[in-house]
Amino acid sequence: MTTTALPESRRRIAAEVWIVLGLSLGQSGVYALVNIAARLTAETPLAEQTATLNASQSERPYLDLVYQLLSIGFALVPVALALYLLSANGRSAVRSLGLDGSRPGRDTAWGFALAAAIGIPGLAFYALGRAVGITVEVQASALDTYWWTVPVLLLSAFQNGLLEEVIAVGYLYERTRDLGWNRVKFIVASSLLRGSYHLYQGIGPFIGNVVMGVVFSWFYTSPRFQPGGRPRVLPLVIAHTLLDIVAFVGYALVPAEWREALGIR
Repeated sequence: MTTTALPESRRRIAAEVWIVLGLSLGQSGVYALVNIAARLTAETPLAEQTATLNASQSERPYLDLVYQLLSIGFALVPVALALYLLSANGRSAVRSLGLDGSRPGRDTAWGFALAAAIGIPGLAFYALGRAVGITVEVQASALDTYWWTVPVLLLSAFQNGLLEEVIAVGYLYERTRDLGWNRVKFIVASSLLRGSYHLYQGIGPFIGNVVMGVVFSWFYTSPRFQPGGRPRVLPLVIAHTLLDIVAFVGYALVPAEWREALGIR
């Protein structure tokens, strides 16, 4: 049972949340909002525009590798900050958020189940968004093919899963409970946050990621899905990582004509 913090503590907690989000997903959400405004006011229709994921950062292969690894590493600093702040009272944030490896079988099984539940409808929703013109063409990877390309894409997928699920779900849930928020208010806030930083891909991905956010945050806060009633964020990290692995690496296994029909390059 949690207790709501005192007014002075709540102000500090609220400030902390804004700082953490300002250094991570909230910052991405603001940039994405400006980006979608620019896209919608451009002369080129939204459906004819392109969003590139995992772009190359240098024409020199090993310099590009260094840039990619630095980008992944620094993107995880807000995760370390959030875990550090949640550990301020002496408890292990890794353990309290369920990010440890105490239940590998159950966490992995739920991760695959959630990935399937989100991934299959998500692909169909993306195709629908392309068809009605509310989703840009997504280029899953613009990296040239080197020996390190696939490992870097796998690391990028893991980084996305860890960053988004720890910050948008685990950290935010703990802090909003301290602020006295109920479960529904948290789910709405977490889901809208998740959708916001995907706006650069169009209106369709915003809606799709809000739905994903509802499913993930509802699962995380549902005692019947959590051992001992304690939330575990690791299944969400696994599910998100799997989804991004399919998007970043698995797309190459899809026949070219299918990718063209879906607007994926």
